[in-house]
Amino acid sequence: YQRRVRGEFMELASLFARKNLYKYNKTFLLNSTSRKRTTLNFKTRKYGTNKIDTVVANADKRKKKGYVVCITSGKGGVGKTTTAASFAYGLASRGFKTCVIDFDIGLRNLDIHLGMERRVVFDFISVIKEECSLKQALIKDKRLPQLHLLAASQTRDKTALKEDGVERVLNELKNQDFDFIVTDSPAGIESGAHQAMYWSDTAILCTNPEMSACRDCDKMLGLISSKSKRAVEGKDPVETLLLITRYNPERVARDDMLSVSDIEELIGIPLLGVIPDSEEVLRCTNLGKPVILDLKEDVSLAYDDAVSRFLGEPKPFRFVEVEKPTFFKKFFKWQ
Repeated sequence: YQRRVRGEFMELASLFARKNLYKYNKTFLLNSTSRKRTTLNFKTRKYGTNKIDTVVANADKRKKKGYVVCITSGKGGVGKTTTAASFAYGLASRGFKTCVIDFDIGLRNLDIHLGMERRVVFDFISVIKEECSLKQALIKDKRLPQLHLLAASQTRDKTALKEDGVERVLNELKNQDFDFIVTDSPAGIESGAHQAMYWSDTAILCTNPEMSACRDCDKMLGLISSKSKRAVEGKDPVETLLLITRYNPERVARDDMLSVSDIEELIGIPLLGVIPDSEEVLRCTNLGKPVILDLKEDVSLAYDDAVSRFLGEPKPFRFVEVEKPTFFKKFFKWQ
């Protein structure tokens, strides 16, 4: 069984084809470089065990004033804004003064996720063009005073983002003793996405368990390593972390979706978290609250675990295996 594809899809499709072909615990694959037989265990592999220590070990480097965290991914609809809202809220709930900035000029949505859409008077571009002060544009969350939003403009386009203006705003936020600055990147690789990732100290790359999302995520990873401010100035590289969203273990078990192991092998960066697919995300968005607020839901607990790992707490990965039904669940399903 072999799938024939062209160009840069060949490596991705080949991995997926091999995974579907070999469904047993011990699978022998032919290593293309060494031409030796290699054993891969898809079912018993522990997710993130080799790289979670890296995520936790670097936590002290992140706990400095004005640390910039970019939530990004080349593909749209993978959960960047949902992640930015919940991640910023999680940092603020732990006592860190946090500002989250919407870089999606002309198509802002972050204010809706935080329930602040009616409170936006001045925006990010207003501050850049010096039409108002930064203090006038910042919106404080009513539920959590440590959290602030700097909304994107809804009437202008991404060409309004100028490098010197963005730098001035970020420096002013750092001077106001913000611990973390979370930037919500728009989709694509144009001006807005470039400005969001250019100033980052850590970039969290969101991806769905599908080929196109992983491919775009890998493309963004290359841009961060070559076009960020740290890369241009020859400093230490931007830390990159992987966040898998909309994960469904049942579909993975049926071989309808890429597994965590597959995505780790494709992207090759430390795994920060795995967010399960949930209808709660849509409900929370419509209500104007971050999904991390409801800690009774799996998706909320997964986001909370990701924030904990980012801050140095070694949390095990949950919601990555099919939950075995209890006797009562089986009984009621039979009824």
